[in-house]
Amino acid sequence: MGSIRRECLDHIVVFGEAHLRRILAAYAVYYKELRTHLFLDKDLPGHRLVQRFGHLSVRPVLGGLHHEYCRM
Repeated sequence: MGSIRRECLDHIVVFGEAHLRRILAAYAVYYKELRTHLFLDKDLPGHRLVQRFGHLSVRPVLGGLHHEYCRM
């Protein structure tokens, strides 16, 4: 609960219940699939391949509040 508040809701203005539900759903996907965790030695819950070559690409998550970085 603290992560959602600190990393998401403290930085976004919520415009109603439907908007809040979309924000929380997007954050849940980000938290489970994209965000690194210190407990896992800065890895994802589902392990990812190390991408050493290619151009760095960035994709905004939650309207640019967070970002996903990958190589293409």
